[in-house]
Amino acid sequence: MAEKEESQNPTPPPPVTETEQPPSTATAVKGPAVTSQTEEQPPAAPAVENRSLAAMMEKEASAPEKTKEDVVAADSVEKEKQPPPVQPEEPKIPQTLISFKEESNVIADLSDSERKALQELKQLVQEALNNRHFTSPKEEEKEKQPPPSSDAPKTDGPSSESDKSTEIKPPQEQQAPAEVAPPPPQPPAEEEVSIWGVPLLKDDRTDVILLKFLRARDFKVRDAFVMIKNTIQWRKDFGIEALLNEDLGDDLEKVVFMHGFDRDGHPVCYNVYGEFQNKQLYAKTFSDEEKRMKFLRWRIQFLERSIRKLNFRPGGVSTIFQVNDLKNSPGPGKRELRIATKQALQLLQDNYPEFVAKQVFINVPWWYLAFHTMISPFMTQRTKSKFVFAGPSKSAETLFKYISPEHVPIQYGGLSVDYCDCNPEFTIDDPATEITVKPATKQNVEIIIYEKCTVVWEIRVVGWEVSYGAEFVPEAKDKYTIIIQKPTKLSPTDEPVVCQRFKVDELGKILLTVDNPTSKKKKLLYRFKVEPF
Repeated sequence: MAEKEESQNPTPPPPVTETEQPPSTATAVKGPAVTSQTEEQPPAAPAVENRSLAAMMEKEASAPEKTKEDVVAADSVEKEKQPPPVQPEEPKIPQTLISFKEESNVIADLSDSERKALQELKQLVQEALNNRHFTSPKEEEKEKQPPPSSDAPKTDGPSSESDKSTEIKPPQEQQAPAEVAPPPPQPPAEEEVSIWGVPLLKDDRTDVILLKFLRARDFKVRDAFVMIKNTIQWRKDFGIEALLNEDLGDDLEKVVFMHGFDRDGHPVCYNVYGEFQNKQLYAKTFSDEEKRMKFLRWRIQFLERSIRKLNFRPGGVSTIFQVNDLKNSPGPGKRELRIATKQALQLLQDNYPEFVAKQVFINVPWWYLAFHTMISPFMTQRTKSKFVFAGPSKSAETLFKYISPEHVPIQYGGLSVDYCDCNPEFTIDDPATEITVKPATKQNVEIIIYEKCTVVWEIRVVGWEVSYGAEFVPEAKDKYTIIIQKPTKLSPTDEPVVCQRFKVDELGKILLTVDNPTSKKKKLLYRFKVEPF
């Protein structure tokens, strides 16, 4: 649900000093863009580990009752070497939009210090792969454990002492020469590790992966390496690869879904928390720890499947645009939802760094202040810098700054619906035009006709409260104007999008008229296509 990331669940941030400059509203919109403790350097050879182990054993023999205390003391000494943690700033309520520009993943665009940090991190990862440091101790024990011998004699029941001596002694004599002259130890094979379907250090996609960890840790190489190790171990413990193919049902498909792309080509993920007003769905999802864990696994599965579709090549799109709809969302009094949100935030921030291009919260309710105070301490400052908030009256306008109307779902003020028989005319590939209608003014849209054809158009005024009419005006002066639709006042409860078609057998123009009698600006959206005879 949330991203500690990135990832993905709603969590409001504090204000920032910079004010985001929204992109200017275009009158014509094109289609989507094609669209640990502080670790020292990992030991280079097993001999170092053997010496430290021997020292510990010798110390244990001299003072066995203080072994645990000594270990704790040694650990505290190591922690004292770490720089003191930076205290997070006290969360504040955001007042303005935040200026955040997504950094480039192209090596040539990095600064010298960033390229140096990336190279150092790649060396640490290569050493860890060579020495199999990403393999957990349990996995190493399993690999080292020899398989049961198939040559050993089998007995169906207890044997006498004389039988045991005759069965065991001959194999011992045969194995003795092998024990005296064992074959030289073979160096461990290089470990193969993949994250989000990308094998580490196999191609240039690794650079994009490692840059995510570096940016999440302010390009501190050692901290980024520790984060990578922890993420790899968590993925093994959580069973990510098996989770991808697990069937967790489709009860939540309306809660979280992907739809369209933003203006920069990022896939857009919608999180609709109002769905949890359904008491049955809420209880089925959050009522106990087992259900909350299933929800968490479902959310991680959805995120993993979405990430696998991203382009991790330098210059590709490797982040997701998140939209969080808080309309009718359960308030902060829902304890179960708070617990699930906190768990998701922690996992996403620790294990999915830099996967959010932008977090936009729409239909933000009054209890947002309390929600922000509760969640903000669990987010990094960098994560907070990607957040944008909009109340109900500004939600569609805010979305259009980042997502063109043909990609915005119809329920959020756009023109996009799932392609079906009820809407065969237009798709997200058909660009729309945006016009701002000033208060107490009329706005005309002209569609010029150059040939005999059928004209199909869609028109929408977000929130309506305007009058709309359409007519055909022939080019010939001796012809009469044809009324396609008389001016009709449309309310917010009327059909959100009007789709019409008109057959034209002479030159002229179709005139669409919107009369805004209110004192508010209105957003007019339209698009059309011509079908020749």
